[in-house]
Amino acid sequence: MTEGDSDDHSLLKETALLVYDLFSAVGIVVFVVAFLLAISGIWPPLVAIESGSMSPHIQKGDLAFVMEESRFPGENAVAGTGVVTHETGQEGDYRSFQRSGDVIVYQPNGNAEKTPIIHRAMMYVEEGENWYDRANGSWIGGADGCEDLSTCPAPHDGFITGGDSNGYYDQKSPSSLSTVVKPEWVVGRAMGKIPHLGKIRLRANALGREFVGA
Repeated sequence: MTEGDSDDHSLLKETALLVYDLFSAVGIVVFVVAFLLAISGIWPPLVAIESGSMSPHIQKGDLAFVMEESRFPGENAVAGTGVVTHETGQEGDYRSFQRSGDVIVYQPNGNAEKTPIIHRAMMYVEEGENWYDRANGSWIGGADGCEDLSTCPAPHDGFITGGDSNGYYDQKSPSSLSTVVKPEWVVGRAMGKIPHLGKIRLRANALGREFVGA
């Protein structure tokens, strides 16, 4: 074998090893994604957190694992939803992200085109209910009665929600993040997080917006 043949053989071997490593890495990623999808039942199973409204329990830049809300429901879940509210979670000491009740991902006002919101399900109300009487007084923005809340009486059955660090309900005023959250607007329940890993996706999204001139 000549020196040139030896160099070609070494280069071919290195290339084969590189291709093998690349396919192995891709295979591992595909396996992990498929595994998470099989467990969560929704796509995508991982979402990047874009704000600090759930801090300190979920921080901006974290990557949250989200599961279909009807899978493995906790005790005292609202019938037909699999979601345990902060109110009912206190009865059975059910906690998620260090507080009572589930953290849910939902479409604001049922609009699938808007960025989903990840907040805690505080209580479940029925159509026509005066939920002011059940509300935490510090979370209603100084409202003196049901008539001061834009979504009271409740326009339909659903969840009253709120961010842990916001200190007010999403449904408290005319500029609310969302009206009462219908069960069908719930994308899933947050079941865990990977700190800081979501920053990669958020940065990629920001670059994408800059690229298209948004």
